[in-house]
Order: sequence, then structure tokens, then C-alpha cells
Amino acid sequence: MITSGTTQAEKLLKIGEVASESGLPIKTIRYYDDIGLLAPIVERSDTGYRLFRVDVLDRLAFIKRAQALGLHLNEIQQILSVHDQGELPCGQVKQYLEQKVAEISRQIESLQVLRSQLQGILAGWHDPAELQESHTICPNLQPE
Repeated sequence: MITSGTTQAEKLLKIGEVASESGLPIKTIRYYDDIGLLAPIVERSDTGYRLFRVDVLDRLAFIKRAQALGLHLNEIQQILSVHDQGELPCGQVKQYLEQKVAEISRQIESLQVLRSQLQGILAGWHDPAELQESHTICPNLQPE
């Protein structure tokens, strides 16, 4: 017996089938369910086993894609919450992606500064034989 309003004709998947189809480990699927990412599409059998509606595969594909684009699970949760209320969350998705672009731009700037610093150190590098005895660990890395 199914605990929700699922009809007998609706196909339910066991977690192993979901894992196989989605390419995600069973442990990850359980975790997503436990934190509420899959709540509207997971049901329980009389014996307590998780049973998934087929649309869980689309949801998991969205989660995977959103994570690959740098979204955090709490951001994905908020997007899915809007979707589960029957609204398209595209505006919210766009906002999160714009924030990611800004964050990546800041990281690129920081990495360019770091690269410049490293190139400067390497440009002025002295071989250990040329260095006088010093009590420093590596005189090439001493602050200027």
C-alpha cells in the first residue's frame, strides 16, 4: 500500500533503479531525500521503503546540473521550493547564476594577482649556491 495519492497505474521506482537511471549513488539519493530535496516525489511503502515517482529522474538531473554550475544545495532547495509551489523559478535561477558569475570574476582577479606574485618571485629567483648562509627557511620567499 502506498502512503500518498499515487494511482496503481503510476510506476514507482525503487532506490536502486533511481540510482541506476540517474547515475547517482544510493547514498546521495537518500541524503537528498533526508534534507528535503526530493520530498514531493518520494513515497513510502507499508514496510518503510522509499519509492520514487518517475519524475524524480528529472529532479535529480536538475540538481546535478545546478551543482555543476556551482549552486549550493541550499540554493537548489530554494529553487525547488518555488517550483513545488507551482511557479517557474527561472528568475531565482538567473539571480543565483548572476551571483556565481560575480563570484567567479572575483576569484579570477584574485588568481591573477597570485599568478603575478608567483611570477615575480620566480623572476628574481636565486639558486641556493648563490645565496649566503641565512637563518631563513628559503630566502627566495622572504617578504620584500
